[in-house]
Amino acid sequence: MYRPPARLLFSTALFATLALGGCSTTGSPSSADVTGSIRPASAPRSNVEWRNEMDSWGERYRANPANPETAINYAKALRAVGQRAQAAAVLEQAAAHNPNDRAVLGAYGRALADNGNFQQALDVLNRAHSQDQPDWRILSVQGAVLDQMGRHTDAQRYYASALRLMPDDPSVLSNLGLSYALSKNLPQAETTLRRAAEQRGAEPKVRQNLALVVGLQGRFQEAEQIASKDLSAAEAEANVAYLRQMLAEQQQWKKNPRGSPLTPMTGSS
Repeated sequence: MYRPPARLLFSTALFATLALGGCSTTGSPSSADVTGSIRPASAPRSNVEWRNEMDSWGERYRANPANPETAINYAKALRAVGQRAQAAAVLEQAAAHNPNDRAVLGAYGRALADNGNFQQALDVLNRAHSQDQPDWRILSVQGAVLDQMGRHTDAQRYYASALRLMPDDPSVLSNLGLSYALSKNLPQAETTLRRAAEQRGAEPKVRQNLALVVGLQGRFQEAEQIASKDLSAAEAEANVAYLRQMLAEQQQWKKNPRGSPLTPMTGSS
């Protein structure tokens, strides 16, 4: 069976790319670790760099575990190296020390969602902002959590609220587009993801999500063209070949339910 290359950017697990991760982290609510990808695609960090970050912030955290900025950055590094349970534990302690810090609560809610504790994540995120001080980043994360719980209509309402506060933000639009895809409304998903991809600052993963949705509608050549804007020709071709196979196997399973299903609408990170 064909297996995707290591740099495959869309697959059966694509929809785990709903924006639960974060931009730069400080102690302020406006930069809470709750949106987008861990780091812009133009400046990726290696695993060694993240481990150095983990060691550096870990020393600071052990010296002062109550400091919000330290806890958020330490947890971010822990997540980056795959230590998600420990990241959630760090943020749980930080939230206990700082029960009203919106940045900490936002990061803690994200970490809970990372570990599959979706209802608890929603409860924490509800405390991270208020009606008189709504945070579009938190709203987008709440939508992403609801999508992972299968509550797509509810999720789309949260994205709409976030977009009223931050019109045309590419990360929110990307989440909304993926939500439509999860709802099996592929034309609306495509329209929304195209809008996201047109925005200044849109990350490459937005175009890869668009390529997937276009491919899911059977327009493989167009999907490959979109994917090749960020990938090499060989990688884009491999992605589309994998997508073709994925859909073919799904159709085969529909004809023979006793086979092994390969469903493109679900996945985990």
